[in-house]
Amino acid sequence: MKNKVKLVLEDNTIFEGDLFGYPKSMAGEVVFNTGMVGYPESLTDPSYYGQILTITYPLVGNYGVADNDYFELLESKNIQINGLIVADLSNSFSHWRAEKSLSDWLYENKIPGISNIDTRALTQLLREKGTMLGKIVVDKNEPKTYDPNQCDLLKEVSESKIEIYGNGEKRILLFDCGCKNSIIKNLVNRGFQVKKVGWDYNYSDEKIDGVVFSSGPGDPKKYEYMIDKVNYFINSKIPMLGICLGHQLTALAIGAKTFKLQYGHRSQNQPVIDKLTNQCFVTSQNHGFVVDSKTIPDGWINRFENLNDKTNEGLLNKKLKVITTQFHPEASPGPVDTSFIFDEFVEMVK
Repeated sequence: MKNKVKLVLEDNTIFEGDLFGYPKSMAGEVVFNTGMVGYPESLTDPSYYGQILTITYPLVGNYGVADNDYFELLESKNIQINGLIVADLSNSFSHWRAEKSLSDWLYENKIPGISNIDTRALTQLLREKGTMLGKIVVDKNEPKTYDPNQCDLLKEVSESKIEIYGNGEKRILLFDCGCKNSIIKNLVNRGFQVKKVGWDYNYSDEKIDGVVFSSGPGDPKKYEYMIDKVNYFINSKIPMLGICLGHQLTALAIGAKTFKLQYGHRSQNQPVIDKLTNQCFVTSQNHGFVVDSKTIPDGWINRFENLNDKTNEGLLNKKLKVITTQFHPEASPGPVDTSFIFDEFVEMVK
């Protein structure tokens, strides 16, 4: 007999389902992702830190998990979510690299999951009322309310250990704000040596050819201590790339503003237009905050725009050698339509 577990939302809506993974009550921000595949990458994306993730695609777990080489196959060393919600969990899995079931993987990481929930109804509720805080309640052990957006999540996910990747002649300084492994791989594959550093790294007198501010979780306004770092590199005219949170931090540094979306962009099918070329791209996204297009200062190009809600998706300043994207050009999971962003960065660094 399966153990019953509840998802309790802040508006007191209750969904009941079956427990899988680790039997532990957890709280967080309940969000949804409309992607059809890619749960190993999504669950290890630090941008989901502190969130309870609902996967809208009905069947989850059918290709298991392969985590014997976390850098090659996953986006970080650990599962980052606080809980997982699915409609139909597949305990049987089939894939040539699979080593374990999704449930076993969650159990090892002490993360609870709920299956047999009407994820369509839950998603519709979150779309109508907006993203809500919630609790996974196991055995009536209700946890305290937890709002990750009120916390300094960047310091919790940023790794202070300095790591060097690749052996290219050009060196890139990568600030880990919750960095995905795929960002590093895209830079290394283009011939760079990447020096990944934590948020508090002393960058004075650093001899580098370019700098990247990575993706990450939470409200960018909470990370005022990163603004001076971003401004330093903007003013130095060292080629700079900002991805997702890195994009938002850049916007704040130049005087623009950010705001929270009603339910965020979390999927692998977000259409974005490049306003310089009028080309449309399908992108992978995972964020709850965006840059207010109306506040972008003169001299900065509002280059990319989301075709669903017209929100800003990227900035460009050729004179200062800065490129930023709200979407994830490294994908993982998702389409690689916009991987050319890394090629543009290469041209800036040359």
